[in-house]
Amino acid sequence: IVEGATLIFLAILTAAVTYFDYEGTASKMVLALVPAMLLALSVISFFTGFRVDFLPFKLCPAIFMSSAVLILVGRFL
Repeated sequence: IVEGATLIFLAILTAAVTYFDYEGTASKMVLALVPAMLLALSVISFFTGFRVDFLPFKLCPAIFMSSAVLILVGRFL
């Protein structure tokens, strides 16, 4: 539940700063820190998700990492 709430918060935070303050300092900071948090969640999920024999848990690291990459690519393009 905590991981799901964290992911929802990160998505809302990213969308809010992108919509309301795209060129501001806060937006630049958030759009740098959110991918870092997603990468941290990816590492945690890599070590915990592979212990469970349930495919969605095994896909979490790849999904988190690709989300972080997409945010970074969208920010710098």
